Amino acid sequence: MKKWIRNTLLCLFAAVFLVSTVVLGVYFWRSYTQQRRYEALSDLRPTAASRPTPSVSATEGATEPTQTEPPYVTVTNPKTGESFEILSQLSQLYELNADLVGWLEVPGTDINYPVMHTPEDFEYYLYRNFDRQSNKSGCLFIQQDADVFAPSDNITIYGHHMKDGSMFGQLNRYTKKAFREEHPYIYFDTLDALHTYEVIAVFLTTATKGEGFAYHRFVDAKDEASFNDFVATCHSLSLYDTGVTAAYGEKLICLSTCEYTQENGRLVVVAKQIA
Repeated sequence: MKKWIRNTLLCLFAAVFLVSTVVLGVYFWRSYTQQRRYEALSDLRPTAASRPTPSVSATEGATEPTQTEPPYVTVTNPKTGESFEILSQLSQLYELNADLVGWLEVPGTDINYPVMHTPEDFEYYLYRNFDRQSNKSGCLFIQQDADVFAPSDNITIYGHHMKDGSMFGQLNRYTKKAFREEHPYIYFDTLDALHTYEVIAVFLTTATKGEGFAYHRFVDAKDEASFNDFVATCHSLSLYDTGVTAAYGEKLICLSTCEYTQENGRLVVVAKQIA
């Protein structure tokens, strides 16, 4: 009887181990193929490394890339039939998926992805990839009522904190001041222009309703005071002093992902447009 129980338990353990191995293998295989897909998409556009040689920045001791006027091409929006000009380096990507509004690259990390926007269905890309296929990694996407072309005073870009380091899985490197000092610039190129942003604050908060800082609700400032209040709150919550702030009229982005030191936590990297 004991032998039968032992053999049964061994079989159960073996089955659990086999299933776990298969599930883990499928996860990493899907992650691998998904990352290869994004690398292929990245090859369709120039990287930050291909930008012109850096020049001296207004920020003490830092450098920022200079930029030249890029070439444009005319494309047609398949939903509206409207024709307009976009950066030629993003035209192939736009033809593959017209929900594309830009490309985000964070030097010093593997963050190098398309950014999507579907205001009619805000979280459409939460669990869909660039090819609109079901995928747990999802895509980077922006706040529903933000506008990258106006642009809004603040644009929140969401991404999953994936365990394999993909999407915003490496955004937590900005929790270290030394990393920010080595990599102060973020590149968020929209369909119509190349843009460089400088990190001004990095903070943790919670998305629990009624608690934390609702940074994502700040899209367009009502006036100078409301803009300054938002920036001041970002600085007050920041994990360290970057020595850089933003003035009314400057445009911001907030890179937002999950953070696990608190319930429903969020990690937010705030940057201002400098080019």
